[in-house]
Amino acid sequence: MAVDQLDAVFAALADPTRRAILARLAQGEANVAELAEPFPISQPAVSKHLRVLEGAGLISRAARGTARYSRLEAEPLRRADEWMQSYKRFWSESFDKLDAALAAYLREPVESHEPPVDGPVIDTPREDTP
Repeated sequence: MAVDQLDAVFAALADPTRRAILARLAQGEANVAELAEPFPISQPAVSKHLRVLEGAGLISRAARGTARYSRLEAEPLRRADEWMQSYKRFWSESFDKLDAALAAYLREPVESHEPPVDGPVIDTPREDTP
């Protein structure tokens, strides 16, 4: 996936209204009036969101009669997911190493869990001493 399209996909997904529109379109195509129904925004505002989604390649639109229907185009989402998978592998490997280190730490005797003292120990005054 080209970096510009990847940027456009993530920019489009950054808005909760656009994510909700995509979730609705995952159920099937819809016109602007149907997509605008659950939102407290105007149909022209929904149309602006649709233009952003279309620009990112996440939807396609076609006219039927006087209505324009939008449909989900999931391929850019799949490619964005593939891009993210490399980072998922990185985090999984990091967490596996952390799990191993924690397990080794927990197998050590309890007295070895004391933090090392690097200098003089300074007592703090207790509340009951004048």
